[in-house]
Amino acid sequence: MEFFESYEAGSKCLLVNINFKYRRELNADLTELEGLVLAADKVVLESLDFNHPEPDIKYFCGMGKMEMIKNKRDELEADLVVFNHPLSPSQERNIEKFLECKIMDRTRLILEIFSLRAKTHEGKLQVELAQLNYQSTRLVKGWTHLERQKGGIGVRGGPGETQLEIDRRLIRQRIKQITQKLEKVKHHRDLSRSSRKKNNIPTISFVGYTNAGKSTLFNKITNADVLAKDQLFATLDPTLRKVIVPKLGEVIFSDTVGFIKNLPHDLVEAFHATLEEAIESDLLVHVIDYADEDYKSYIEQVEKVLKEIGIADKEMICVYNKIDKIENAYAGFVPMDDSDSSVVGRVYLSAQTGDGIEEFYHALATFFNKSWVSETLELPPKYSKVRAMMYELGAVDAEDVSEEGNYLLKIKISEDDFERFKREFDLDLEEFFVK
Repeated sequence: MEFFESYEAGSKCLLVNINFKYRRELNADLTELEGLVLAADKVVLESLDFNHPEPDIKYFCGMGKMEMIKNKRDELEADLVVFNHPLSPSQERNIEKFLECKIMDRTRLILEIFSLRAKTHEGKLQVELAQLNYQSTRLVKGWTHLERQKGGIGVRGGPGETQLEIDRRLIRQRIKQITQKLEKVKHHRDLSRSSRKKNNIPTISFVGYTNAGKSTLFNKITNADVLAKDQLFATLDPTLRKVIVPKLGEVIFSDTVGFIKNLPHDLVEAFHATLEEAIESDLLVHVIDYADEDYKSYIEQVEKVLKEIGIADKEMICVYNKIDKIENAYAGFVPMDDSDSSVVGRVYLSAQTGDGIEEFYHALATFFNKSWVSETLELPPKYSKVRAMMYELGAVDAEDVSEEGNYLLKIKISEDDFERFKREFDLDLEEFFVK
């Protein structure tokens, strides 16, 4: 039984955006709304952009604006009117009744996109939990699709129990079931993180506004195949990859869902198990679409979500991506030493072309500031596996051959990796240092 009513792909939509003079925090970008509607597999017929002093309690944008919306909706014969703002349940009911058509607020739209993008069992559970929390506030007599589907849920009510009461009970039960399942997911993730910490493998989490290029950068440095499209919320399910970073060694990179302005609180809560990868990571990498003229406002929105999940003060490297779209843009690493800021460095790069990727690696190595073993090893040919592993770790700066035919490897490797290396091969590598 589906508790959350979805709207058909291909629905013809009229978009409505309101710019409030006295409630600027509610304002959102109309172009972004168009992208969201397209990401939900719907058709944009036209967009209306209004100015209004402040939200109206009954109709959100006032009766005059509602008349204009209704006239345009009737003219276009739109199937659906999409508002670029969260609406209260009563506002939704009033507007739907006045317009005589289905409406969708920004929150429902984002939930629907997440539902389309979720591929893993965990992702689907988290989306369903957010949908149920959203739907539970909209169960009122005469206005719930559950009530309209008479007998469709296959559950008998108790004595005197109305369909509305059955709906509420079923949703509470399902929320409880999903929460319990997600607790098991959390426990499994906790065990995995504990194992990584024991092995001294740093974890680096990518965060950023949706469509900033996180997945493109993730793919570039991990050779993964995470879906990277010029589309809002192309990536939803979390992906972790172990990578050998030059001059640093093994690290775990984590890519997860992008953020957006007015990200529904229910989604933040539901995706807590996924967001814990960022919460528990050793470093955040904030990927920014540097080519977008509004990039500063997007930075603020990401910082707002990070604050909501309690990691606004976690150390972070800001990656200014898409410099290939900016004429004469700088590519490189700029260390930061402001003790009052959580930002420890800025990197300017293009994930698409790879320009600046080496500087990104340098930034990571600088941040972790590990003690390094910088030596020249002289290895007999029988230790070819040791040589191969040194290359795999990205630890070899240069190689030569001695007069005796031995490998001469100039290495730079973190002390943690060096000690782990010695244990793995049961070998005292110091004996091979060139004095």
